[in-house]
Amino acid sequence: MKTMEREKRWAIVALASVPLIMTLGNSMLIPILPVMEEKISISKLQSSYIITVYSIVAIICIPIAGYLSDRFGRKVIIVPALIIAGIGGLIAGIAAWKMENPFTFIIIGRILQGIGASGAMPIVFPLIGDMFNKEEASATLGVIETSNTVGKVLSPILGAALTAVIWFLPFLAIPFFCAISLLLIIFLIKKKEEKEEEKITFAIYWEKVKKTFQAHKKWLIAIFIIGAILMFILFGFLFYLSSLLEDDFHIKGVKKGLLLAIPLLALSIASYITGKKIENDIVKMKWIIFIGTVISGASVTVLSLERHFIYVIIIFLVCGAGIGMALPCLDALITNSLEKNVLGAITSIYSAMRFIGVAAGPPIIAILMKKTLISIVLLFTCLAIITAILAFVCIKPEKKGI
Repeated sequence: MKTMEREKRWAIVALASVPLIMTLGNSMLIPILPVMEEKISISKLQSSYIITVYSIVAIICIPIAGYLSDRFGRKVIIVPALIIAGIGGLIAGIAAWKMENPFTFIIIGRILQGIGASGAMPIVFPLIGDMFNKEEASATLGVIETSNTVGKVLSPILGAALTAVIWFLPFLAIPFFCAISLLLIIFLIKKKEEKEEEKITFAIYWEKVKKTFQAHKKWLIAIFIIGAILMFILFGFLFYLSSLLEDDFHIKGVKKGLLLAIPLLALSIASYITGKKIENDIVKMKWIIFIGTVISGASVTVLSLERHFIYVIIIFLVCGAGIGMALPCLDALITNSLEKNVLGAITSIYSAMRFIGVAAGPPIIAILMKKTLISIVLLFTCLAIITAILAFVCIKPEKKGI
């Protein structure tokens, strides 16, 4: 019994390493962008492609990876995905190190990283559903969201620190991190023995996905939208806070990274505690999502009252805690409520929606920052109200199938 419990704990460590590594592999490149513009003579628009192309490729490839994981197995997809992500980082790093005009090869490397990311992080959700019972899955999803957030906390600090040593070192760190996660997955995730089943065709599989979606479409669409909005608010707010610290208060580098990490810790702690407490209680999940989104919305409505960076960090701390409460509940509702043979496809759509929120947040907030702070506050507040309404109206635990 003790051996089984120990194996489960190590399996959770291996699973948690994937979102941590994938988040680091993207977010820690942000501090490198201004330096890269100077070092390889590219414009701000070109440097933005280094982040954007990763998200766009991931959004396109995630549904494919979801189908393949349902068809051939989760581990079979995650392992090569981590290898591809590592190769992408290696190509970008070597190009930046050795080439006079490396931009094209850096973009190629980032495309490979996006492909790798599509088969790594999103597949972790259904793999948890496969490996654990419903109560264990809920707690593990809290750990996964915590790990994802820890990656966000560490990213600006680690990225700034590595860039201070050698400007392209964050690229070369990516294959190192991927190798660690790869070894953990290979050796600590035990492949479950399953009875042989006839492999279904894509057409039959797609019909099963459509039937699942039709049966649960009301609450599934609500969760997809809520996930996208929460990621939009989180990354939009991060962009606003980062710009405020640098442009208005001239706080840069590792110091800025540390300040950004403070409110993200609140999100991380909230995710971990929520995952431990929700068990398999769908009623509790609904109300935690509702309360979390209300807390986030209430915090951003007072953003315009004061511009001091400490005040903004406190607002973000409260907002982050609200988002951290909601995320593990969204994950658990999907993984605990659907059949395992279509779980990869449904969670992949959910992950793609979250990526859309991540990709859309910073550019839209950048446009609004040229206008007024009130426009940002109104947007965040309206989106938070929408998420609260969706949670209240569309998630109905008293009904069969939610």
